[in-house]
Amino acid sequence: MFDTSWLNVITFFGSWAILWLPIAFVISRLINWQPNQPLIPRQKIILLLSLYAFVPLVLGWKIKAENLLLADLGLSLDSYILASILLGLILSVISLAIVFSFESAFKFVSWHRENIKSLLPLLLPILILSLLISLSEELVFRGYIYSTLSTNGSYWLAATFSSLIFALLHLLWERRATAPQIPGLWLMGMILVGARLINNNDIYLAVGLHAGWIWGLTCIDSAQLLTYSYKNHWLTGINQQPLAGVAGILCLAVTGWALWLIDSKFALF
Repeated sequence: MFDTSWLNVITFFGSWAILWLPIAFVISRLINWQPNQPLIPRQKIILLLSLYAFVPLVLGWKIKAENLLLADLGLSLDSYILASILLGLILSVISLAIVFSFESAFKFVSWHRENIKSLLPLLLPILILSLLISLSEELVFRGYIYSTLSTNGSYWLAATFSSLIFALLHLLWERRATAPQIPGLWLMGMILVGARLINNNDIYLAVGLHAGWIWGLTCIDSAQLLTYSYKNHWLTGINQQPLAGVAGILCLAVTGWALWLIDSKFALF
């Protein structure tokens, strides 16, 4: 596992960092953000978009330098692309609905239905942004990184390490809030690898799943649709972060079970 594939991964992230860090420095000044300060949503979105703007450039270089095919990144031109993305969106939104319904039943969250009107104008812009972010992250982590680490046939190790890298790199943003989410983020990465494997080794189902989770949670937060009864709770999540609690793990488990059912019972792909 620790062979040239790791060198390729290191050079990928190294070149990405070299390109982005000078831009990030300038942007941080323009948006009045210091690395020791928590990010507000607007600042985080600006930095994320600047980071992911370099993904096509770095991947293009890697494709040429390593003689990769688009299929190696989980991309194809099959007819089921939109269906896969849509299925992923549906599954992720249903999993969120199940978890929040459970939390509502036990009074762990309170809903503010009067804010639904403010949600409607946000639905499409947040969906587009969610798809762009999820496509970028899936191309990197379930696309290039997973494929590179699995070149010697160690698929479980490739899934494990690509998911661990995915989780740890989230510490780039708000380390204190992110640290308790690391196990949940790792499990999320593993679920998304599984989504690629059952989707004929394409990333489209994973893109839909990832985008659906971002879309649902961002819409709820942006429209202030709910408040948590507890700031820190083992079920709802530490610092009100779903992946830092049992609820988030349950959401992922429900999704994983649904993927297994689709693969074993229905064989849609």
